[in-house]
Order: sequence, then C-alpha cells, then structure tokens
Amino acid sequence: MTVTDTAPTRTFATDQELLPRVLTPYKPHCRYLLTAEVSALPDGLSRVRATFAIPESCYIDDTGHLNAVEVNIAYNQMMYYLVAKSVKERLLSGFESWTLEDFWRHQLPDILIARFASRFQRPVDPRDFYGEMEFRSVERRSPGGKPLLMATTAYRYGDAQDGRCDGEATLAFVNIT
Repeated sequence: MTVTDTAPTRTFATDQELLPRVLTPYKPHCRYLLTAEVSALPDGLSRVRATFAIPESCYIDDTGHLNAVEVNIAYNQMMYYLVAKSVKERLLSGFESWTLEDFWRHQLPDILIARFASRFQRPVDPRDFYGEMEFRSVERRSPGGKPLLMATTAYRYGDAQDGRCDGEATLAFVNIT
C-alpha cells in the first residue's frame, strides 16, 4: 500500500464552495472529482480521500477500465483540491505564506508534475471509484537562486470490485516567492 494509514489530527469534509472553483479549469465533461475529505497529518503534511466518476472518457472509446490518462487527470484534480484546501486551512508545511489567491494564481502555470508513476494491479471501474493521495514531504529548494517547493506524494485508486492502481508523483511548485 502506498498511501499510509497515519492517524489524522483534523479532518475536513468536502468544501462545497472550494471544489467547483478548483475544477473550473477543466472542461465540464472532464470534472471527475465528486467528493474530497482532507485530513491534516502529523509533521505538517496532509491527505485527501476522494470519490470519482468518469461516465465517458474524454478522449478514447470505452476501455471498460480506468486507464493511464484518466489516472493522471484524477490525480491532478485530487492534488489541486488537496493543495487548495490545505492552503485554506493552513495544513501543509511549505505553504504557510500562501493564501487562496496565491493558489489560484499558481494553479495552472506553476504546479508541475516532475515525475509520475503508476502501477495497475487490477482493473478499476472508472464509473465509480475512490482515490487517496497524501503528501509525503515538502522541501524548499533554491536551484540557481530561484526558490521552489518540491513535494513527494503517493496515491492509490480502488473500487467495489477490488480494482487497484497506485503510484507516486513528485511535484514542483515553481515561481514562488
């Protein structure tokens, strides 16, 4: 299991005002994230547990299972929501100075997936599945004098039929001050 079962210190139900705003950059038929419960973890980290539905793939005929492109899109939506909610509730180390306005400004141009890996163990039903993602670390760096945040994350997806996909991603938050 890639996502840990660390006991949360605080938990926040889906923020019904924040979720639609986080998903605004996505075309309506590509808004897969339905609910997202965020938890504060020890050591200034956070986690999200989410539900998803992909009624129809946005780019390919029906494969009958969650595929790599949809895994990435769902990860992006889960990650953006987790960062936004963590900023709003002051949960995530490295983002103490950020406001939600900072998040909106950085959301698309400055949050990069530097590395993304997936392992598909059993097919996952894209029409009804859950996902979990957690920050494992956030580190401030200044290569060449330009500050950035590097974050390691882990995620997994599953469904009622024991479908399973998990992986890790490294994020780079660039153009920060």
